[in-house]
Amino acid sequence: MTDTSAADRWQDERTTFQRVYDVLVGSQSFLTAQEFADRAECSETAARNALEQLAEMGVAERRDGRPARYRRNDSYFRWKRVESLAREHSPDKLQERLDELIAKDEKFQDKYVVPDPAAVSTADLPVDDHDALHERWEDLSEWRTVRRDIRLLRRAVERTRSSADDGVHA
Repeated sequence: MTDTSAADRWQDERTTFQRVYDVLVGSQSFLTAQEFADRAECSETAARNALEQLAEMGVAERRDGRPARYRRNDSYFRWKRVESLAREHSPDKLQERLDELIAKDEKFQDKYVVPDPAAVSTADLPVDDHDALHERWEDLSEWRTVRRDIRLLRRAVERTRSSADDGVHA
């Protein structure tokens, strides 16, 4: 048995389209087809063709220019996550998790006495108190995640309830 690296297996086991998709999923900034090609280990033409298909499907965003640039379409991935949640969980389970996250959000608001994580200041922390600063950054990161999950769960709850109202089982 030969010892192959993960990169070699990725190259061998995934099609060019799949590798471009993999790179796209991990990209938050706009990249050229050549940059995708370099990362996906394929030709620029193959990357451009895959990216154009992904843009037509709504998975990628295309920014015209010389050269054109592409990135993942975050709204597509949010929609996909909402659909997945609605399909895999009952409205009651989703509502229960949503209520838990809303309570957690309220605790963060009480702890920091501000309405959202963007309003939290680090100016009141002593510069040499690295532990307190680290704890605050962890809290803010978790709070942002809680807020993101609340938005997704609200949409999933609405999705499951509207499907139930339409007589469709999610």
